[in-house]
Amino acid sequence: MSEACLRDAALRIVASPVLVDKLRAPARDLPDDERVLDALPLAPARSESLAIRPAKQARVPPLAGLADPSQRARIVHALANHELQAIELFAWALLAYPDAPDDFRRGLVSTLVDEQRHFVLYQECLAEQGVSFGDLAVSGYFWNKVALLSSPAHFVCAMCLTFENANLDHAEATEQAAIERGDERLVSALRVVHRDEVRHVAFGWRMLDAFKGDDETMWDAYCARMRWPLRPELARGRHFDAEARRRAGFDEAFITQLAGATRARR
Repeated sequence: MSEACLRDAALRIVASPVLVDKLRAPARDLPDDERVLDALPLAPARSESLAIRPAKQARVPPLAGLADPSQRARIVHALANHELQAIELFAWALLAYPDAPDDFRRGLVSTLVDEQRHFVLYQECLAEQGVSFGDLAVSGYFWNKVALLSSPAHFVCAMCLTFENANLDHAEATEQAAIERGDERLVSALRVVHRDEVRHVAFGWRMLDAFKGDDETMWDAYCARMRWPLRPELARGRHFDAEARRRAGFDEAFITQLAGATRARR
């Protein structure tokens, strides 16, 4: 089925229950002149095997579980699910904010294409373990926050500057655990993800800088657009990679504040 505009491609990603439809990138030459949608979907269409389940049905083992092949599959399956939710939500943002500036919308498309590639990398890791995506239950942690994303600024603060920001630390920690277990395919995938996440976080940083008030610091602007249960300590891992944030363009004041936002030990 041909798509007349970027809105159609975004709607296909969110509204189709077929996984292959969610993994097909929008054509590069699609016009973006028709943006308004009659009704905004508030949840993704999913096949039964990919239906969002309560978190207790999709628990993820700690990284020590990479030593056990069955636990490793659960960890990688969860990583792939994070990517699928990101694909859908960046497409959803194209539908949710029709009046957003062009550079914001271009950044959404670029990021969702990266997320599609990340998903495939994790899918290949699962296949190496004899597991297909959908064999295990998936949660909807990102999608459960959609009611908090009332503006493009709220969106970048949640998706780019919280979830993807935290992944600068989580991907690095998972990579180190995969190195210790000799899983070269997973190590390779995580390195690609970490590299791209720096760019995604940088996109969020630039957009927040454009959206914030002239009298706001970046830290104050970020905190003002976070709605509970989102909070700064969720934007970092246990081991904080300050240098990755510098590569993403963060100022030193923001890095210092974020480094001091401590996460409860699990």
